[in-house]
Amino acid sequence: MKQHELDAWVEGFLSYQRDVRRLAPRTVVDIKCTLKKVSAALASKHPTTPLWKLRLEDFLYWLEQARAAGQSEQALAKDLSHVRGLLEYAWRSGKADRNVLDGFSLQDAGVRKEPKSLSLEEAAALVHACPRQTAEERRSRLIILLLYGCGFRTAELCGLDVSDVNVERREVLVRAGKGGRQRTIPVPAAAWSELLAYLLEDGRKRGPLFRTKVKSARIGQDDVGDIVKLAAARAGIREKVTARTLRHTFATHLMDAGVDIAVIASLMGHRSPSETGIYLHVLPGKKQRAVDALASGKEKKETPS
Repeated sequence: MKQHELDAWVEGFLSYQRDVRRLAPRTVVDIKCTLKKVSAALASKHPTTPLWKLRLEDFLYWLEQARAAGQSEQALAKDLSHVRGLLEYAWRSGKADRNVLDGFSLQDAGVRKEPKSLSLEEAAALVHACPRQTAEERRSRLIILLLYGCGFRTAELCGLDVSDVNVERREVLVRAGKGGRQRTIPVPAAAWSELLAYLLEDGRKRGPLFRTKVKSARIGQDDVGDIVKLAAARAGIREKVTARTLRHTFATHLMDAGVDIAVIASLMGHRSPSETGIYLHVLPGKKQRAVDALASGKEKKETPS
């Protein structure tokens, strides 16, 4: 199947996102993929009409088709934001009379699925199932501990360097998080002791924190996936467990422990606490308690001293 080609003018829009707005390269690629996807979806109706010349009805048609194909509301909302950005750029550049998606949002957000996570017992079993007799086993065990104890995305974990570990502050710096956002994450005591032992054993002062055994290259996302899969099998966990499962488990257990949602959002590298709201499912009545706490706070402010 021939890949759909974008209008040449779109490259200027993408350059603007990269060079002026300073968006991360991965984000720009994501925007480009979205525009190609939407253009291809609407090519049958308007083969020669660029996106910024289409009507609102055309984009509603695209949304219906994407929903029918099984695309989630969350993914659609992201795609819609990318297209809206292009239309806004076209309007401000004089290429379009208006942005037909200005102010438009998905009203039918639907029910967001609860992210899969492990119970406390399953998480403990996963860690206990990781042996540490050899250097490779200790490395794999540490990877499991950091995924669960720090909530790293797989790409973030793979991108860590030895120099990103701050021994004095017991933190790890994520230099290239999603959207180009940096953040520091405190390391739990259990994982920290094994991280220090790993650094002492390895003896390196620079370079990738985790390397492959064969070629000593930076570890890849597939390698991490295999490590998690093997640990889950050893722990006897029948359902599929991925690195993302451990990230969701990290957030879910923090929420369960009563950690403030804004703190969890910061640790997860979310743009805002609203992204973290999906983890409110973990305890019955948690949403209501959050509302009650908010109301209680207002009452305290209104009470004269």
